[in-house]
Amino acid sequence: MSEAGGESAPAISFHDVGKRFGDDWVLRNIELRVDPGTIVGLIGPSGCGKTTSVRLATGFYRPDEGELEVLGSAPSMLSTGDRTELGYLPQHPVLFDDLSLRDNLHFHSSLNGVPFRRKRRLDELLDLVELSDDDHKLVSESSGGMQRRLALAATLVHRPKILMLDEPTAGIDPILRRRFWEHFRSLRDDGVTLVISTQFVGEAADCDVVAMLAAGRVAAIGTPDELFLRAHGGQPFDVSFTDDVRAEAIRELRDHDAVVSAERIGDRVVRITTNVDAEELQRVCSAVLPSCEVASTAAVPPDWDEVFIALVDAPDREQTIDADGSAAELAHESANETGEGER
Repeated sequence: MSEAGGESAPAISFHDVGKRFGDDWVLRNIELRVDPGTIVGLIGPSGCGKTTSVRLATGFYRPDEGELEVLGSAPSMLSTGDRTELGYLPQHPVLFDDLSLRDNLHFHSSLNGVPFRRKRRLDELLDLVELSDDDHKLVSESSGGMQRRLALAATLVHRPKILMLDEPTAGIDPILRRRFWEHFRSLRDDGVTLVISTQFVGEAADCDVVAMLAAGRVAAIGTPDELFLRAHGGQPFDVSFTDDVRAEAIRELRDHDAVVSAERIGDRVVRITTNVDAEELQRVCSAVLPSCEVASTAAVPPDWDEVFIALVDAPDREQTIDADGSAAELAHESANETGEGER
């Protein structure tokens, strides 16, 4: 389906969406477009609104203001057929303690209409989450990490076209986390749309679009490259020279139009943030410092903790919801986990 002008309709769209629990707003003015076949990451600390955003998109919650659509309809109005296109991994998924890992997958398969000739599919998923050798174990006998992996397999069992995954890599080791992300990108390449919430800010690099949330609002949104450049004001390079660089030379570099900032990090190394590429930067350095030859130029890789802090704590960012809103979200999530929250 396409909109006017040939642009694809979004798989999920938030327009000025807000959500409150009681008198406390936990989300306000959320604007987010999730295009088909992309990975959108919701990144931020506990209580920032990630889980609430995902639950709104599934229809578990309804917004108190604004408009939210999934596959062109309000989530609560989706047809049964459309709902089969969705996969949802909550932070605390439903697994049955007295069933084996494989039988849990069989149950979720039946729940989602997967045909009975499903052994190959279940074998693929058990291999993906590295549970093939433990598929006979009861859930009650398995570790929390194994249960988390099984829950992801159960979410994928019916090959949904839209996946909403709430903290899918929490509690698993870095090697398996990397394998999960490889699979997420493979799904994306096959046309699956993924919305993934995470507290691991480094996972921003694996997303196509990143929404950084803080205190119930989107503090920054863009591609990973856009956010990295926005946080630094340009691309940082570590430029090594053949001779020591004097303080006067650093000041001259800072005055150049192509240089955003320059900081000595060693006697012969200067970290220069710039709006030009490496080749042009070398020409700038040669022009400003003719007596110092450039030995090497290396782009500084993103430190996503620094990027997040720079963007979320930007002085010109609008003040967001106070701590009461974040506390309300955490309290409501806890109530839902114990069966006392909204049904």
